[in-house]
Amino acid sequence: MKKNDRIFLCVVFLVLAAAAAVFYLTRGNHGAQVKVTVDGDLYGTYSLNENQEIRIQKDGVITNVLVIKDGTADITEADCPDRLCVHQRAISKTKETIVCLPNKVVVEVAGSEESELDSVAK
Repeated sequence: MKKNDRIFLCVVFLVLAAAAAVFYLTRGNHGAQVKVTVDGDLYGTYSLNENQEIRIQKDGVITNVLVIKDGTADITEADCPDRLCVHQRAISKTKETIVCLPNKVVVEVAGSEESELDSVAK
């Protein structure tokens, strides 16, 4: 291989990597609502279009605070020892989740019209 061939292959690789990055970062639909479950039971469904603060309670004690702001959902406070859920990034795309294992809290973004099927084949 000559020097120009190597340069050409590097440029092609960079273009393909950039295209893959753009595809990966832009895929996924923005969700319309978040579903919160505690101990596997539905705690509530909240719109992502309305800024609000939800105090999630378990056995009468506030365990987590979910903040919905500007179309994203984020857990800002938790009483668990590791607080990993607080350090996760805010979510806004369909099927993204934030999980607090010690408190058994799951926050998942859902679309406005969800289907039971993952895909349809013809």
